Amino acid sequence: MAYEELIIDQKIIDPEMEQEEQRQAKLIFDLNHTFSGSQEYADIMNELFSGRIKDGSKVLAPVYGRYMHKIEIGKNVLINGGFTAMAFGGITIEDDVVIAPNVQLLTDNHDPYDRTILICKPIVIKKGAWIGAGASVLPGVTVGRYAIVGTSAVVTKDVPDYAVVAGVPAKVLKILDGERFESEGQ
Repeated sequence: MAYEELIIDQKIIDPEMEQEEQRQAKLIFDLNHTFSGSQEYADIMNELFSGRIKDGSKVLAPVYGRYMHKIEIGKNVLINGGFTAMAFGGITIEDDVVIAPNVQLLTDNHDPYDRTILICKPIVIKKGAWIGAGASVLPGVTVGRYAIVGTSAVVTKDVPDYAVVAGVPAKVLKILDGERFESEGQ
């Protein structure tokens, strides 16, 4: 699913959006208070992500965020506990991604002059990427194929395929050998 930049004026009350926010807040509460190995947990997770979570993927509680129905999760993805997603701008997580504990994916930002205006840009996490514990990925960023985002990094710009980034703001430390991923059938 492709998303584009979205401007939201929070001064304008949208009853449908408010109702959806309340529905999702309840689903997040229920998910965070349900045993993760149960069918009930799987059902809540599927409803929270509006069926956009593919086979073999797991999202471990606790989960925090808004607009979770704007997240698409590929196959064999692991999202560890403490995941926060401000997803109004849309988030795409491709197959085989690993997201460590306490990661933030933040598609929403405030206009610096009128903070009731949200400027939302999509985030894309490409196949096989690994996001380290406590990292934050900011609006409009794409994390490339098999890239690694270091622990507590703040990612403000696109990460190239196979890159290892770390720091605040995140900077490329090295590029992994992409052929090794391809030769191992990944």
